[in-house]
Amino acid sequence: MSSTTRKMTTSQYLQGASLPQSNLFPQQRETAIVYSEGYFGENTGKTANGLIRESNRFHIMSIIDSTKAGQDSGLYLNGIENGIPICSSLSQAISISECIPEYFIYGLAPDSGHLTLIERQLIHKAMRLGMNIVIGLHEFLNEDPEFVETAKKHHVKIVDIRKPRPTKDLKIFSNRIQNVHCPRILVMGTDCAIGKRTTALALTRMLKNSGLNAVMIATGQTGLIQGSSYGVALDAVPSQYCVGELEAVIVEAYDNEKPDVIVIEGQGALSHPSFCTSASIIRGSQPTAIILQHSPMRVYLSGSEEYLMPELGAEIDLIEHFSGAPVIGITLNNTGMDEHSIRETIFQYSNKYQVPVTELFTLPNDVLVNMVLDRFPELDVV
Repeated sequence: MSSTTRKMTTSQYLQGASLPQSNLFPQQRETAIVYSEGYFGENTGKTANGLIRESNRFHIMSIIDSTKAGQDSGLYLNGIENGIPICSSLSQAISISECIPEYFIYGLAPDSGHLTLIERQLIHKAMRLGMNIVIGLHEFLNEDPEFVETAKKHHVKIVDIRKPRPTKDLKIFSNRIQNVHCPRILVMGTDCAIGKRTTALALTRMLKNSGLNAVMIATGQTGLIQGSSYGVALDAVPSQYCVGELEAVIVEAYDNEKPDVIVIEGQGALSHPSFCTSASIIRGSQPTAIILQHSPMRVYLSGSEEYLMPELGAEIDLIEHFSGAPVIGITLNNTGMDEHSIRETIFQYSNKYQVPVTELFTLPNDVLVNMVLDRFPELDVV
């Protein structure tokens, strides 16, 4: 098994004032409040949802969502208490904290990609209280004179997660991915906001617990905010450079960490008419195997009632033909399902598609890690 030399890096996409690079996973995580007004637990609140499920970078103190105030965020999201309250306002969130948290994280991914007037006012208020801002919209606050002035006046930072580097510094595909001599597992999905990142994180953690040196590559803003050491917010990169930028991050991770296995977070869906990122991820990562996330109860593609969800078998065929890599397992998004329907679906899919099938939140999950270990028996598990 490869030895591990820990060289923590952060995304090259944290522009303006960036998250500290010298110690990405400090012993004492920095405190944060996460804003998810009206959408916690829903697709639009996926950044907040992800931070509640897992955050290596920040210690989350509370969630702001007045429509669900008074509840435990873990109990609401996953059915398991975590002690992180949902508050009705920024004032309440601060009042229940021992001190003013260091960061205000904008935890929404609205379709518009822009802040509302109320949200702008709230972020100004957070900065006046001395809180740094982390935001993943395509609207860059470091380019907004009003926010820049407030940040300067109150000595706080703004971290625009999605702001790419200057074009002159972006990479094009070099074929150096062929020098990455370890399994590269890509977690894809049949739709956006379906659980790809959550599954990729869980798989990486399980592989590490098996004694392997596993590295995850984040490809969206939430994974970067959660604390992934390597990644790029691909949907903010000009399309000409998407493949090369992802390839460069994977090569960097391989050279630095000498991993046994690399797990790549997918984005969108290959068949989805609104996104092209999946194709870039396949080309840039050149995966050796793919795990596919699917929501059996979802009827329409997220955000649209004009397009039906793809048939699972058709998506598998499309992915395998496009990538040249096998789909080695299926993971389920359990929305709208009870334990009986989950088990029945697993039985049906396993027989129909002849690959292992599992669901992360209600079933034992040695199935997930064994998808990889069975496919790559050369991996040295201790």
